[in-house]
Amino acid sequence: MSQHRIASFEFGRVIATMAIIALHSQIFMQAPLFDDQPLLGMGLNQISRFAVPLFFIIAGYFIQPRLTTERVPYLWRYARPLLIMWVLWSIIYLILPFNFHLVATEGYFTERLFYWQKLLTTPLNTLFEGGLVHLWYIPGLLSGLTIITVLLRLKLSRLIIPVATLLFIFGLMAGSYAQITELSSPIFTRNGPFFSTFMIMLGFEVRRRNISVSLKNSIIMMLVGFGLFIGEANYLSLQENGTFFHDFLFGTPLWALGIFFILLAKPNLGNYKIIHSLSKDVLGIYLCHLLIVIYYLNIISILNINPIIASLFAVPVVLTVSIIIVRCLRKTSITRYLVR
Repeated sequence: MSQHRIASFEFGRVIATMAIIALHSQIFMQAPLFDDQPLLGMGLNQISRFAVPLFFIIAGYFIQPRLTTERVPYLWRYARPLLIMWVLWSIIYLILPFNFHLVATEGYFTERLFYWQKLLTTPLNTLFEGGLVHLWYIPGLLSGLTIITVLLRLKLSRLIIPVATLLFIFGLMAGSYAQITELSSPIFTRNGPFFSTFMIMLGFEVRRRNISVSLKNSIIMMLVGFGLFIGEANYLSLQENGTFFHDFLFGTPLWALGIFFILLAKPNLGNYKIIHSLSKDVLGIYLCHLLIVIYYLNIISILNINPIIASLFAVPVVLTVSIIIVRCLRKTSITRYLVR
């Protein structure tokens, strides 16, 4: 990533990280209920879906100059520490238990064997995720960057947009829209290059072509994209065996790009010391937070804590504990490879 930091992008990354924590913590998904539906939780769940697409766009924006000029050597320098972190965190998640009750009643190895067998039922998909589901971000990021790098190396930069677009469309047709198209994919299409390549390409092309959008039009883009995303989610939920929850839909790029252009138009947004401090920990927080979420959910279940109270405290507790872990890991020579 470029050494030049833009305050608004750092702010965006911090907010996106908190959105991911909220999403994974399943806040307000048990209560309150309206007509027996957790409408508040469902809404917050979908609102949080901008986060990872925004991460991809920002990555494409910052990596564009050096990836264009240095190509494969720079990709390898960029990818190597990420791959090391992915492997190490995968090992951690394969070792540490998740279900306190099962460990207490059946033992550690029973709990772990159950999880390992679950991963082995879909080995190819597990390869694109790692030891825990959220780690898909790193293989997704690197597979998207690899495709763009190969096209640059072959002097086929004109194909970056069409290739990324085809991957995105297939990802949707064999993913969220598979119940309509009846297409299938060897891996869950959220993983791998299907969506990541397209989102990275957006940031890459914005930087390469020096594209800017006014604040007003950026807000309109964001709102239209979000409206389309929610409309699609509602439509798909009405189909047979449909669901309201989706990682990527046709509205996602417009929605995330609108947010990106807002941040680009307001570079001093969030220009505070605490944001700059937190932004340095974003990747580490992302990598470790889900374990904290899992343990947090175990504890509130054991203590039978009111779900509304648990939801209110989920993000601050998980974020705080994750920050402490990341900063402690960074202090030792052995564990510094777990964070960046």
